[in-house]
Amino acid sequence: MYRLATAIAIAALFATAALAQTVSPAVTAAVKDPGRPATDTARDADRKPAESVAFSGMKPGYKVADFLPGGGYYTRIFSKVVGPKGHVYAVLPAEFATPHPRIQAEIAAVLPPYSSNTELLVKPYAEFGAPEKLDVVWISLNYHDLHNPGFAVPDISAFNKAVFNSLKPGGVYFIIDYAAAPGSAFSATGKLHRVDEEALKKEVEAAGFMLDGESNILHQTADDHTLASGSETMKDKADEFIIRFKRPA
Repeated sequence: MYRLATAIAIAALFATAALAQTVSPAVTAAVKDPGRPATDTARDADRKPAESVAFSGMKPGYKVADFLPGGGYYTRIFSKVVGPKGHVYAVLPAEFATPHPRIQAEIAAVLPPYSSNTELLVKPYAEFGAPEKLDVVWISLNYHDLHNPGFAVPDISAFNKAVFNSLKPGGVYFIIDYAAAPGSAFSATGKLHRVDEEALKKEVEAAGFMLDGESNILHQTADDHTLASGSETMKDKADEFIIRFKRPA
């Protein structure tokens, strides 16, 4: 009975993944937005933003947090997806942003064309949140960094619990990250900038989240997980996983 239930659950996850990758007109239009810079669109073939955003379930009217948004690659897309009735919060942790003002300036420079529905928030990790409950919290290629000293995370479990509390019941915690060798846990986060998928799942689920879906659209079979994800050889070629968690309704 246990094996049957497990098989059914796994099948449901993959079925959900297949359905969720149907790209809506709102997402298609956002990715095709002529306002996106060429440096972003040049990466689309490898990053598959339309399929990734579709898998998150993001829709017009949603309230979204883009955590550690970097140069705003996804922030720009989110702004167009959620539209005038939605809102996007580009969120930086104070412990990281304050010692690195360039990081804050980089995303602040992206926001003016999107200011009608997008804003920057700088908050301590343990106080993660927005002025309203969120539909989606998105972290792309940065969760592994939370285990590294440079990001100055005082308590990852407290951060994940703050993410949990920031979401509406049924809200989505969406994580894309570089895959490490299975069983390596968090040992590769510093040197290789990768994380073991199963270790990440356990850590996030400990905050109360339930696993809601997985996608292999960014899987790279040629990557043997031995090179640093940010190396020239691996740029946009490293194996990545996508996991969708949900705050129980």
